[in-house]
Amino acid sequence: MAISFDLTAESRTDTGKGASRRLRRAGKVPAILYGGDKEPQALTLAHNEVLRNLEHEAFYSHILTIKVDGNESPAILRDMQRHPSKPIVMHMDLQRVDMSASLKTNVPLHIVGEEVAPGVKAGGLVSHDMTEVAIECMPSKLPEYIEVDISALEIGDSIHLSGVTVPEGVALTELAKGEDHDHTVVSIHVRRVAEETEEAPAAGGESAEGAGGTEESGGES
Repeated sequence: MAISFDLTAESRTDTGKGASRRLRRAGKVPAILYGGDKEPQALTLAHNEVLRNLEHEAFYSHILTIKVDGNESPAILRDMQRHPSKPIVMHMDLQRVDMSASLKTNVPLHIVGEEVAPGVKAGGLVSHDMTEVAIECMPSKLPEYIEVDISALEIGDSIHLSGVTVPEGVALTELAKGEDHDHTVVSIHVRRVAEETEEAPAAGGESAEGAGGTEESGGES
């Protein structure tokens, strides 16, 4: 069953920092809806509803339905500001989506097969060099995430963007910029073990540096 996200919003005319603070104290989230052939529209969202939706990873890369004054607009979440120390959403930027035109956005990467990868079984460490990827597609083709299978990787192996399998109708925008943009997505490398920087002196003896040198007593390092 396809997941969907609906946000009920109210239009607002009062803007500015003071108005935004008043909205937050009332349990509201100030937001802006922009893009398309319409003027930007200042909105108010219910904070509790926003938090419930944010619990789903798909919310960040999904076509949302914004319901305002009896009208519905498809949109995507372009930016969100959170309070630095409290579970409070300070502001949201929503961009209208034209369902008949291609869309550029970012979607998360899901790394799978880590538990069976030969390189991991041999003690290697998985390095997640990218956690999301820029794509272009029609809105109806927008994937919730893109899966990257590393089950066959050995130590020293890696997967680049050119090795990522994407759904039909989806393109990785970085690859269109040339070979220099074929970035590493994930790799398995040797796990480095911290080495001792100096050996402990033998019991009852002196260190090589201290032997025959000036005697020190209780000095600070």
